[in-house]
Amino acid sequence: MSQLHIIDHPMIRHKLTIMRDRNTGSKDFRELLNEISLLMGYEVTRDLPLEDVEIETPLCRMTAQKVSGRKLAIVPILRAGLGMVDGLRTLVPVAKVGHIGLYRDENTHQPVVYYCKLPEDIGRRLVIITDPMLATGGSACDAIDMLKEKGCTNIRLMCLVAAPDGVERVMSAHPDVDIYVASVDDHLNSDAYIVPGLGDAGDRIFGTK
Repeated sequence: MSQLHIIDHPMIRHKLTIMRDRNTGSKDFRELLNEISLLMGYEVTRDLPLEDVEIETPLCRMTAQKVSGRKLAIVPILRAGLGMVDGLRTLVPVAKVGHIGLYRDENTHQPVVYYCKLPEDIGRRLVIITDPMLATGGSACDAIDMLKEKGCTNIRLMCLVAAPDGVERVMSAHPDVDIYVASVDDHLNSDAYIVPGLGDAGDRIFGTK
């Protein structure tokens, strides 16, 4: 059964509060999202396996530990998910990056796929899907479906803010995918926006409306 991980470190909560403020501009919003993504990345990758290696320090030889050959891929859901990639790549510079393009139909609120480009060996990698908002869960479920069709068996979903509806939908449809969020907010409004939320993450990242 999948697990919901709420990463509510004081610095994450502090930065998220600033992001929620409607007066926070795009530059600060992007920088804060990048910083939170890096901080959340420590928890998302906490259980990566380690292996012993022999190294020489300036003083002696010793047995130390490195991450054990685990291949990792970051797959943002376009376009807002792009804002979380650099933080994770700061933590894991060798990670490959794929892209899944989805947009929400304004009338049906359902996701529509318009782009998908993934590493050739995606099925052999630990995949971290990024999207700042987990609202209805439709986009996340579609992205997970697409990755599973490509042979992915180790998938994690990393979001900033989630609605209970989205969490429940993903966990029900994909009980093998753990979800990592900074906050589970109260509800979705009639336009399927998270409340209190932080508005449209894509617009706030890129300065569009």
